[in-house]
Amino acid sequence: MLRSWRVKLKLLLATVTLAVLLSWLYLFVGSLEYGRFLLLPPCLGEQPSRDVEREALASRVRRVEEENQQLRLQLSQAQMEGSDGSPQWGASAEDGDPPGGERSNRTACPKQRTVHKCELLHVAIVCAGHNASRDVVTLVKSILFHRKNPLHFHFITDSVAHQILQTLFQSWMVPSVHVSFYNADDLKAGTCPSLCPPEVSWIPNKHYSGIYGLMKLTLTKALPSNLSKVIVLDTDITFATDIAELWAVFGKFSDKQVIGLVENQSDWYLGNLWKNHKPWPALGRGFNTGVILLLLDRLRRLGWEQMWRLTAERELMSMLSTSLADQDIFNAVIKQDPALVYRLPCFWNVQLSDHTRSEQCYTEVSDLKVIHWNSPKKLRVKNKHVEFFRNLYLTFLEYDGNLLRRELFGCASLPSPPSDQLQQALEELDEDDPCYDFRRQHLTQHRVHLFFLQYEFLALPNPTDVTLVAQLSMDRLQMLEAICKHWAGPISLALYMSDAEAQQFLRYAQASEVLSARRNVAYHIVYKEGQFYPINLLRNVALANTQTPYVFLTDIDFLPMYGLYDYLRNSIQQLELPQRKAALIVPAFETLHYRLTFPKSKAELLSMLDMGSLYTFRYHVWPKGHAPTDYAKWRTATVPYRVAWQPDFEPYVVVRRDCPKYDQRFVGFGWNKVSHIMELDAQEYELLVLPNAFMIHMPHAPSFDISKFRLSAGYRGCLQTLREEFHQDLSRRYGAAALKYLTAERSL
Repeated sequence: MLRSWRVKLKLLLATVTLAVLLSWLYLFVGSLEYGRFLLLPPCLGEQPSRDVEREALASRVRRVEEENQQLRLQLSQAQMEGSDGSPQWGASAEDGDPPGGERSNRTACPKQRTVHKCELLHVAIVCAGHNASRDVVTLVKSILFHRKNPLHFHFITDSVAHQILQTLFQSWMVPSVHVSFYNADDLKAGTCPSLCPPEVSWIPNKHYSGIYGLMKLTLTKALPSNLSKVIVLDTDITFATDIAELWAVFGKFSDKQVIGLVENQSDWYLGNLWKNHKPWPALGRGFNTGVILLLLDRLRRLGWEQMWRLTAERELMSMLSTSLADQDIFNAVIKQDPALVYRLPCFWNVQLSDHTRSEQCYTEVSDLKVIHWNSPKKLRVKNKHVEFFRNLYLTFLEYDGNLLRRELFGCASLPSPPSDQLQQALEELDEDDPCYDFRRQHLTQHRVHLFFLQYEFLALPNPTDVTLVAQLSMDRLQMLEAICKHWAGPISLALYMSDAEAQQFLRYAQASEVLSARRNVAYHIVYKEGQFYPINLLRNVALANTQTPYVFLTDIDFLPMYGLYDYLRNSIQQLELPQRKAALIVPAFETLHYRLTFPKSKAELLSMLDMGSLYTFRYHVWPKGHAPTDYAKWRTATVPYRVAWQPDFEPYVVVRRDCPKYDQRFVGFGWNKVSHIMELDAQEYELLVLPNAFMIHMPHAPSFDISKFRLSAGYRGCLQTLREEFHQDLSRRYGAAALKYLTAERSL
């Protein structure tokens, strides 16, 4: 105890002496160089005069400061002897000192900590699977919301996440945002399995992140060799500040520090959570790897790959597997060489896991920088302030991503051909054109999030398999369960929703026993933008992301007959469709009753048709749309029969997946299917009506677009203009064969 008081007394005297000397130096320099920044070292301020007295004084100050540092080290060691041996919470958190009070690796001159306005910031994220791809969007939104710098995202992905995120960013078109992808499969087992050692697949891992939780260890090899530094983030991170503030922390690293981490905010690495709990070795509480600053060039020079491999091999001899994936190995390396780590302030990774001590990281909202949902419970984790954190997360979860397409003024952006072409097309539009809104909607770039939910359908080498293709908005969501009960095969759906509605749909689907049990239904979110419903864009998105050779092109308001999936596959085989160009027509009927005893056979349907509980589709408002199906012949048909194209014919058909796309100039109501059938006929598709297939349209409230069509003469006039332009384009593509469509149109 007496020794401890002597140490404290020495520290107090040294501190007072240092304060007096610094004050005297401040006044002395100020009198020599009025107006200059005082007490700046030569690397940051102007070169001071080489006055002998000043050099002597500076030398004396340095000696006193070194003595002061030694006393502080002795005091911290004395305090630790009286405790449990673990470092005090938050020690050195603010100034970034290495563990144990070591400061020998700090340079004499602190580095600049500012980030230039247009400096490109690099962010690396490991993302695999459907759920992680959904989570990472919220992280990206929170970064884009606060950012003031150009960003380059480096995604290490599996094939699923690659397809989802590549489509999302291409359609998002955020200015000054660059995206690169790296194949995680190559990093799992190495790029040359027969010659090279595996990268991480040899490491047993118990963490729920699986093998992808080890990928961050390989970033020095995975990322470009000319990339010198990068911020590495988990997908369950939410930013509450500009990421440039975190990037600026690189300027505080000493010459030996290569990794920036926040101390772990649970007792995991202390090994006292339960009896016989044996965690991997770590320095004190260890460090959490949800947020990492990596100086890649230094790590490469240090031989990082060999360093972590040797450490992992040694520890796995006794530990057998990792419990927290890459975090265990990072901590084991740091335990071996503490000088490598720069301690980030804990508000850069406020960890909301069970038994967390994160409440000590903040006292005000302004203290929060990064929130980390690192518990498997995610938003259901127990925390004193979890409601506040949850609301912050939900803000970005449901935030309109279209609003993040902000230009960074004053920063030159790299040329982007798709963006430049779109901008040129928009500039060529005539705002005085009565149909400007229609043409503007056609050019609107909608964000697209493919495979929003888990999708595990594996296309078998079946040449007759068929996918149901449809589109819908929030007001048709109630049809999904019924369709899934009627159709057992794969389904591809495009959903037109806002960011907030997409989350409502997610909750609905996860709560539904019917929908959650299906893994062969692909949901593709097309985010709302503009005043018209982009019906043909939605159809094309759903069509383009099917995996079967054939597609059944329908609408969400129709229920297919029970067993239609099997019937269509058999028909495709019997009609030898792979060897011919044909479109199979499924006759459409409708009911005006919301409750319907669905017919189980053609005989039952004909009986209901005769009794007046069913009707041929739109016979009373738009008979031309389906009259060419020839319902009278269908009643007695036992084999498929051929029908001819007629004006305004718009049946629901089964065709090959590589059929023509829908014409996206038609938005809202009118001519969206008619134009597609016309092009099928122009390409000489046979139109064959199936004799034992049917579908029934269920009643619903009129859509907003059909109301506009009925009430607005301008709407109808623009639709007529678009029809004429479509005919002209059809004539250019198919020549004289397309003249019959123009002739038929004029004869009406």
